[in-house]
Amino acid sequence: MKNKIYNFFIIFLFFAFQTFIYADINYVNPKGMTIETRYNVPNGYKRVKVEKESFAEFLRNQKLKPYGEKALYYNGREKSNRGIYDSVIDVEIGKQNLHQCADAIMLLRAEYLYSKKEYSKINFHFTSGFEAKYSKWMEGYRISVKGKGAYVKKTNPSNTYKDFKNYMNVVFSYCGTLSLEKEMKLQSLDKMKIGDVFIKGGSPGHAVIIVDMAENEKGEKIFILAQSYMPAQQTQILINPNNKDLGVWYSLKGKDELITPEWDFSINQLRSF
Repeated sequence: MKNKIYNFFIIFLFFAFQTFIYADINYVNPKGMTIETRYNVPNGYKRVKVEKESFAEFLRNQKLKPYGEKALYYNGREKSNRGIYDSVIDVEIGKQNLHQCADAIMLLRAEYLYSKKEYSKINFHFTSGFEAKYSKWMEGYRISVKGKGAYVKKTNPSNTYKDFKNYMNVVFSYCGTLSLEKEMKLQSLDKMKIGDVFIKGGSPGHAVIIVDMAENEKGEKIFILAQSYMPAQQTQILINPNNKDLGVWYSLKGKDELITPEWDFSINQLRSF
């Protein structure tokens, strides 16, 4: 009897080890430090082509923390990665509760535009409806939040990265899923692309962003999602909770719902910048 148990245990360990090695070789490259270099595509798929210096390329090349490091909350505590995320985007979120789900997505979009020096395109609507323009912030205007909001001349013109981050902290304070959902355009699944967002505005609401995508010869798409959450935390690459064989890749083939580890979305909640 003991021999049978022992043999069973050895066989179990062998197959567990093989599964681990297979997944490691075929899906994850722990030494990769960007989304593209860390995550291989499943057999039969190829990454979609993206334009050079596009938002899609920017997202695909987001720098990741070393494999195995946990996401940190704004107060420095670690978030358990059990069944939720596989990697963490290397982003500084500060020590205030100001980098939640919509905030993380707005920061990615704004960081991209800032890197391209397209400052006039960095605009976000407060929940009140007021449009916060970074171009005005650069001119030395600050925002009074009385009523719906207004610009007030406060300082000399400046465009340092610190200025940009201070502007984004104001955006984080007065924008959210409700406002972001309203200013984004509805997107159909057949036109889904890197940079699109599944979003449900509300209190609470939630949003996740597509940071990479691949497709097969039939044109069937799979994609990788990233999110922050509540309370403020570093942005994470999500695990697919319903298909462990896909790892971090998601497929909507034959589905009318997108199920993520901490939120479920309807497929008609896809929006685009």
